[in-house]
Amino acid sequence: MIPAEELRERFSRSSGPGGQSVNTADSRVELSWSVAESAALSDGQRQQLLERLAARLHDGVLSIAASEHRSQLRNRQAARARLAALVQAALAPVADRRATRPSRAARQSRLDTKRRRAEVKAGRRRVRDE
Repeated sequence: MIPAEELRERFSRSSGPGGQSVNTADSRVELSWSVAESAALSDGQRQQLLERLAARLHDGVLSIAASEHRSQLRNRQAARARLAALVQAALAPVADRRATRPSRAARQSRLDTKRRRAEVKAGRRRVRDE
């Protein structure tokens, strides 16, 4: 659980089509949470989030924008749900890959495909007159 005190919300106008007096409500929500300074995380969780979400973090802060709904409340809910899903996925344990070998049929199919492709390319070569 991320305490509400650690979340910062900013509101702005959503983009989209419209004319005069349209899209004047500040319904777009930008939700920010400082992963680096959060008291809700253990040191191990913090390190794991900083590593896995490194591409999305700016100075240790995770930002999520939501503007798909017309209502500010629904955008707030969407942003919080997206944040929760992102953090939950980043904290989930990674399953180790089990090494496997291709089957005999798969190897044979690959070689057959390579052979057919080589024949097609050989057929494109210029024939020399001798």
